[in-house]
Amino acid sequence: MTVSPFTRAAPSVSRPAAIARWLLVVALLVFCMVVVGGITRLTESGLSITQWKPITGAIPPLTHDQWMEAFRLYQQIPEYQQLRQGMTLSDFQFIFFWEWLHRLLGRLIGVAFALPLVWFAARRAIPAGYGGRLVALLALGGLQGAIGWWMVKSGLSVRTDVSHYRLAVHLLTALFIIGGLVWTALDLRALARSPRARPAALRPFALLVLLVLLVQLMLGAFTAGLDAGYVSNTWPLMNDHVVPEGIQWLGSLWATVSSDPYLVHFLHRWWAWVAAVALVVLARGAKQAGQRGASIAINAAVGTQILLGIATVISGIALPLAVLHQAVGALVVVAAAWGAHAVGVRR
Repeated sequence: MTVSPFTRAAPSVSRPAAIARWLLVVALLVFCMVVVGGITRLTESGLSITQWKPITGAIPPLTHDQWMEAFRLYQQIPEYQQLRQGMTLSDFQFIFFWEWLHRLLGRLIGVAFALPLVWFAARRAIPAGYGGRLVALLALGGLQGAIGWWMVKSGLSVRTDVSHYRLAVHLLTALFIIGGLVWTALDLRALARSPRARPAALRPFALLVLLVLLVQLMLGAFTAGLDAGYVSNTWPLMNDHVVPEGIQWLGSLWATVSSDPYLVHFLHRWWAWVAAVALVVLARGAKQAGQRGASIAINAAVGTQILLGIATVISGIALPLAVLHQAVGALVVVAAAWGAHAVGVRR
């Protein structure tokens, strides 16, 4: 019996190198979104759009009446009523732009991930064992959009800012997505070089380093959400003290550690050295595993980040330095993921 060529399934043509390049482009887009998110936070623009419209929200106000309606909605929330009375329409348009751009990048990332994923799947180009991982990353990206709105919503009714806990979840999820994209791309690049290559394993030591880094990133998010960077503009002492004055007990250890601005700033400042040492050791492990590039990337990112952190504090949280600090923080995550992957390659 002859089978028509039109009824045959398309042959599977695995394209791990192409998929790896695509994932790295998406990771770059997520990095840009983290940077724009930092600008949005530092310019206090995050509450300027008070509605969540995943589709139609991609189009900003185009007429004067539309701008006045968006401004009217903003005037109804506590941030405007308590902190920004007298704001002009031009001032509102400035903060609206950054929040709109942040959300637009989120939509762009969704399209840049979903459409190529469908195309690669239709072409049967996704290597065995990677389909589920790619779908999980796509789902996590969709969840990130919902987390973003959940964060914004916390500042629309009672508060004049967003919950720093929700801000931390939002930022850490973005960084986790970057790490997942880079890790998967590295696995696929190895597969492109050798069809017998297996996915890297997350070794216990590498996991420990990443957890140490996670604590530092969380403290950084708390510092940002609480505006804790402003409580001291001196280094290494905080207002002439090693342990700053002004720490207040907030009812429980967790509440104090996570919500007192002086203590959060102090912990973020000094836990950085614990994270730096752990990452330097990871860099050594990556070099021993034959990945000198990962080692250089970790050391360079960590050193730059420490210098930027100090400069940001001393400058009184100058906008360019603070944005660079968040941007390089994301690069530290990329470098750490590369190093953890390097020590986890199965030989």
